[in-house]
Amino acid sequence: MDGVIVVDKPRDWTSHDVVNKVRRLAGTRKVGHLGTLDPVATGVLPLVIGRATRLAQFYTRNDKIYEGVIHFGYSTNTYDAEGEPVSPDIPVTLDRARLDPILDAFRGEFSQTPPPVSAKKIAGRPAYELARKNQPVELAPIRVHVYSLEVLGVEGNEATVRVHCSAGTYLRSIAHDAGQALGCGAFLKSLRRTASGDFRIEDARTLEQLAELAEQGRIAEALIPAAQLLPEFPMEMVDSITAGQIRNGRDFRISPFQARKGARYVKAVTAHGELVAIGEARLPHLYHPVLVL
Repeated sequence: MDGVIVVDKPRDWTSHDVVNKVRRLAGTRKVGHLGTLDPVATGVLPLVIGRATRLAQFYTRNDKIYEGVIHFGYSTNTYDAEGEPVSPDIPVTLDRARLDPILDAFRGEFSQTPPPVSAKKIAGRPAYELARKNQPVELAPIRVHVYSLEVLGVEGNEATVRVHCSAGTYLRSIAHDAGQALGCGAFLKSLRRTASGDFRIEDARTLEQLAELAEQGRIAEALIPAAQLLPEFPMEMVDSITAGQIRNGRDFRISPFQARKGARYVKAVTAHGELVAIGEARLPHLYHPVLVL
């Protein structure tokens, strides 16, 4: 059980709740997630299992794709439907011609201030702890990149959007700031993550499906093996002697006859499909194991 299980996270579960559930189903404590989802959000939550937890360091900047509903009319203190209203409820009827120019400000690269109710740290404490105690929260803006922001539909005072963005982008902030720009306030009513890096909603299993597989002793069927992860890293087949040397920290050579295009990292994989290590280039065709499974 070394690899990734993609979970379709249910609403009102924290990411840690899901991790604990899968720990019980998989019978191992070695389970971690590749990027949290808010409790009210649903969708793609990749979990690394077993020795593959060591690969998490290579997933820190994964792009994300979300679909969400923005409710225009008033703002909330959490920027989502769980918060308390903090502005008057103004009647709004949306249309694309009015909305698109507003959303243009959230396409491309820009500075974004995270929501006060977020996991961003202030002097070592999560911002949400201070916000929930009505203490002042001042978060510095961060640079984010929205590669595409598409309006899927408009109905009354709500807009359904699809957003492809860099890691660390808050759709709650986009919703809140769009409402401010429109002069009526807004919040994120619902959110579903449909992709996180290479992992897609089509690959995801519900917790109910995973529980059924576990009961039948077939939970490994939901696992994406470690050797299949990080597909952008070229794969180098190694024999058993070389695998042993790599596990002892020895550099290893790769075939000069395969086009690597100057790849910084390669995956050393045995003939049985077991991922041995991630190697980093030291010299042409010579790699050093920077992470050994």
